[in-house]
This record gives sequence, structure tokens and C-alpha cells, in this order.
Amino acid sequence: MTTRTATGKPADNQPFDFNLDTVQAEVDLAPFRVHHGGRRWEFAHLQGLDVWDLVGAAETGDLGATLGLFRVALGDDFEDFRKVKLAQFKMQKLFAAYQQHCGMEPGESQASGT
Repeated sequence: MTTRTATGKPADNQPFDFNLDTVQAEVDLAPFRVHHGGRRWEFAHLQGLDVWDLVGAAETGDLGATLGLFRVALGDDFEDFRKVKLAQFKMQKLFAAYQQHCGMEPGESQASGT
């Protein structure tokens, strides 16, 4: 067994290969606004959502991933949104419209990089 010797971690101000802090969205991250159950709901743009918040939901299948995505996109309003009855056919249309607003084709995976 070989022993690894620590070479030391460079300081944050040392040269790096890629500065993720400077990356900007290539699309307008305007929220998606929906009227449902007599009130207005605002979904954060899909491309601006925190990917780490979406990872667990993606492992639960399509419906779980969609609900997880809506939970993150609606933030604090999600629980109130869930209290309003929502037929499955409306959920499908809502998700398709949300994807289109975010520049994706309906049915396209978030992982496709679009």
C-alpha cells in the first residue's frame, strides 16, 4: 500500500482553471406566472433553480421529479399551491407551458443542457 503525501491545497486567490463565479445565464430568467385557483403563482425560471435541490426529486421518477421541481420553483408558496386541486391533465399542460417558457421543448430533460 502506498502512502499519499499531501501537496497542500492552493489558496482561493491562486490561479484556477475555471471561474464558475463569473458564469452568467444565457437566457432571461424571468419567472413564469400562472393563474390557478383564483390567484397568481410565480414559478422561478427553471435555469435559475439550485440543482442540488432538484437532485433528490429526480431520483423518484417523473411525477416525483416534477413535484420536486415545482416545490423548488414555487419556494414558500408550494404548500399553498398544493392545497388547490389540480387535475393531472392540467398538471401536464402546466409543466409543458413552464418548459416552453424556460426555453425547453415539452418532454425535454433538464439534464440535456438546454
